[in-house]
Amino acid sequence: MSLLKKLALIKIAILFVLATFNIANAKDLLNVIGNVSVTTQFKTLQKPFWTEKVPDASGGDIKVNFKGWNEMGLKGPEGLRLLMKGQTQVASFQLGHVSGEHPINDTTDLAGMSPTIDDFWKVTQSFRPTLEKFYEDNFGVKILTMQSFQAQILYCRDPLKSLADMKGRKVRSSGVSQSDFLSAIGASAIPMSFTEVQQGLQKGVIDCAITGTLGGYSAKWWEGANYLYTLPINFAAGVTAVNIKAWNSMDPKNRKVIEDRIKAHEKAMWDLNRSEGEMGILCNTTGPCPEGKPGGMKRVDPSDADMKLLKKIMLETVLPRWAKRCGSDCAKQFNNTIGKVTGLSAPTS
Repeated sequence: MSLLKKLALIKIAILFVLATFNIANAKDLLNVIGNVSVTTQFKTLQKPFWTEKVPDASGGDIKVNFKGWNEMGLKGPEGLRLLMKGQTQVASFQLGHVSGEHPINDTTDLAGMSPTIDDFWKVTQSFRPTLEKFYEDNFGVKILTMQSFQAQILYCRDPLKSLADMKGRKVRSSGVSQSDFLSAIGASAIPMSFTEVQQGLQKGVIDCAITGTLGGYSAKWWEGANYLYTLPINFAAGVTAVNIKAWNSMDPKNRKVIEDRIKAHEKAMWDLNRSEGEMGILCNTTGPCPEGKPGGMKRVDPSDADMKLLKKIMLETVLPRWAKRCGSDCAKQFNNTIGKVTGLSAPTS
């Protein structure tokens, strides 16, 4: 582990210890890492849920120290590792960020698999029990919610009319399946933290970047990008999870407070994403935009040919490569769950 990573973990530990001193009268103290703090999901749903609804419903028995991962100096992928080590009790993180080490995390959100968020929801629900069991058995972590953001689309500096124009471009991506998609169209996948992308685009370190329709607007990517290509690549699948030892050590009444409210919280995140897809595109381009001034980017919608090409790449490149990384048993689990709702079949050998 690098010195910078060690210092970041020490900083997290100090912050959480100090928070514990401040809320010592509570029966259960929860350190919760939320999603990136510029998003509406964080501001309108996650933060009120953990800092107001849960503590209030417990009558003060649950106290929460809540911060977005970027506010803690993290880059995003650290959430799972911190949960496994018990250095935080609850964390939200994107599954794509941890798909390199554990390919099963890419299963529900392979690039090109789900044309719409409703398709993605069906895929997610079909595989959920399998992923939950994997997390509990292998990580000692319990999944509380499965969520996502809006459709993940391309923000580019230079003009493009189709995927053919992406050849040779450097593109910030998150997750191995996005990287597989980019390689298939002749682009280079560049690993970069979400919070570094705006400057990366402005300075020309990258040519394009992939994120949600509203997430990129909120992070002001439109200050460095001029063209918005609205092809729905995937949906940035994520989870909110809890360390099982910490969960089991909670007062049963306090666990029930969270259990009774977590499904409504999850539904609210899905509903928010459904409402923000087109809104995010409008905010980045011409407006109207309820979140602020329009970004002024040029909107480019995909042709039928590019939609078919995305599906072709998924079938011929993304799915086979994922199956090879994840292994035969993983591919069989895909076929027995996601395969039944999509008609897709992953190679098992």
